[in-house]
Amino acid sequence: MDSDGSSITGHQGDIMSDSPVALITGGGSGIGAAVARQLLDAGHRVAVTGRGAARLRAFAEELGEPDNLLTIVGDAAEYEDVRSAVDSTLKAYGRLDTVVANAGFATHDTVAEGDPTGWAEMVLTNVLGPALLIRASADALKESRGRIVLVGSVAGFVNTPGNLYGATKWAVTGLAENTRRQVTEFGIGVTLVAPGRVETPFWDGNGSLPPGRLLTADQIADSVVWAIRQPAGVDVNTVVVRPLGQPN
Repeated sequence: MDSDGSSITGHQGDIMSDSPVALITGGGSGIGAAVARQLLDAGHRVAVTGRGAARLRAFAEELGEPDNLLTIVGDAAEYEDVRSAVDSTLKAYGRLDTVVANAGFATHDTVAEGDPTGWAEMVLTNVLGPALLIRASADALKESRGRIVLVGSVAGFVNTPGNLYGATKWAVTGLAENTRRQVTEFGIGVTLVAPGRVETPFWDGNGSLPPGRLLTADQIADSVVWAIRQPAGVDVNTVVVRPLGQPN
């Protein structure tokens, strides 16, 4: 992202409100976009990040470019981009109450037979990305006594043959609890939301959707928003959400 903010769209600095503020990585589509929509509908001010400027622009236009939406181009696995996103959100809205580490993807192959070319990017995005967001936002969340939401996966609880993506989500499962044990003393809540099969762009690289019933992005967003809106002093830590009929 440019230091002069040229990669940022949205109204900044002139929004005076006490409404809560959320920052969502990978917020231009899928689960992240669904969470953003629900929080906006609930009166929150929302910043979303993503690597694709066109996708973020289309998302903002779809919503009518509301004043309480900020879109920020950046890579969730690059600390300078993540730090800049946090700073831009604070500059625009004056506070930060929630961060949602949603950015992630799968290479849809296996360790014994797959193509290693995309593995480094997947591991960095899925594992390093959430850690960078936690690091960049911790001070602001201490002030607001806010919440960290990590979007994990059922694959982070159930082993699947050769699934490196699953291994990254096992890491996110561990990161959530390790983070909770450190930041709970600061009044920061930590929630891991682990979806089962969801109909989102996640499956684009797989060629087709998996068989059986799938959840919608909005159904997962329901759980994320529910965790965010818990009363003060309540810390919901792990939410696993599967569609009926998914055995594993």
